[in-house]
Amino acid sequence: MAWVSLVLAGLCEAFGVITINKLNNSRNWQSLLLLNLGFGASFLFLAYAMKTLPMGTAYAIWTGIGSAGGALLGIMIYGESKDWRRIACIALILVAAIGLKLIG
Repeated sequence: MAWVSLVLAGLCEAFGVITINKLNNSRNWQSLLLLNLGFGASFLFLAYAMKTLPMGTAYAIWTGIGSAGGALLGIMIYGESKDWRRIACIALILVAAIGLKLIG
């Protein structure tokens, strides 16, 4: 269950990153609420996961899912660059997160 919680934490982190851009584009209370809900849920899921998982592994995977997810959502939603080198770097982040799971 800790791994499911950690993946949810990473997905909420990616959602929070996307809502930062939404808040910059339209400063309203709905955008601010979504931002707080995304990051708040992310921290709650991360805290739950860290009751079982080692802190270093949990944090690395959480940030990896959040950063890779944020980059992928930026490509899909905001039309950011789809350069193959960028995609390769995102893949490296995900491979490293999976490697930590397999080792730990």
